[in-house]
Amino acid sequence: MSFGRARFIFGFLVAPIVLYAVYVLYPYGQTAYYSVTDFSGFSPDYAYVGFGNYVELFSDDVFLRALGHNVVVLTVYPVVTILLALFFAFMLNVGGRGDKAGVRGVRGSAVYKFIFFFPQVLSIAIVAVIWRRVFQSNDGGMINALLMKLGLVEKDKPLLFLAESDSVFPPIHLGNFTFEAPVVLVCLILIAIWGGVGFYLILFSAAMQSIPKDIFEAATLDGATRVQTFFRVTLPLLREHVSVAWVYLGIAALDFYALVVGMTPGPGGGGPNDASQVMSSYMMSNAFRPSRFDSFAFACAMGVSIAILTLLFAAAQMRLTRSRDKLEF
Repeated sequence: MSFGRARFIFGFLVAPIVLYAVYVLYPYGQTAYYSVTDFSGFSPDYAYVGFGNYVELFSDDVFLRALGHNVVVLTVYPVVTILLALFFAFMLNVGGRGDKAGVRGVRGSAVYKFIFFFPQVLSIAIVAVIWRRVFQSNDGGMINALLMKLGLVEKDKPLLFLAESDSVFPPIHLGNFTFEAPVVLVCLILIAIWGGVGFYLILFSAAMQSIPKDIFEAATLDGATRVQTFFRVTLPLLREHVSVAWVYLGIAALDFYALVVGMTPGPGGGGPNDASQVMSSYMMSNAFRPSRFDSFAFACAMGVSIAILTLLFAAAQMRLTRSRDKLEF
């Protein structure tokens, strides 16, 4: 490489690298450093405590419960979102009737794509206002009002939804770790799926449109049904796109902060009775807790733990879904 070219490349890279180091890498390093101290976030005086915050963290009942909630979200949210997005994308692109012009999507597919994608343009504040009204736990809530009109719910015994802390299945206790799915958490997952399907529908739809129609027509001529075409033709060709979607959705599932804070009761969200608490919301509610002098350092330990778990998930996911033989068309 010539000196002039190297200088040109360096000149374009130095500013982004410096900005990334100052605003991303340095805060990460600072957070990791504070996590092994008793830093309060306000006083300049603090002492090194080693891994005491981490030991205490993984013996904290609320954090372990929040971790269990993240596991539930990580199990349900990506799977359901990807399955629905794949199904709708397939139907919109090749789900119509075949004719002399070849395999077609359903009529009005562009309109359907717009409708599905619309939740993506809404801010989390607007989403919270809309769904709070839907799940309101009295006769002013849309679902409760409808059920009361149909006589399925008594007016003095409305469904609680976001105020319901009972699990939809018996909690599973593994030591201090609790695996459960409170009704409020299920409501949040449904909202997240509603908001996420549209984006991944567009992603998978664009990927399907890049597949030559001849492949689908050949499968049809060979007598393949729509189900067989999906599993034996479409899905293998979308493997890389599904893998990327799974990583993004998994990272979102390990976060889930905005919905919890915007939708659930409590000073920092996570209510009722920590039934919807996730790691990120518990971290933020602990960062400036007045009842603990080293609350900021304890929250830093949570942040580092969340970052490590997220990186491990992403690495494992990419490793498991990596294909040695890349399909080309």
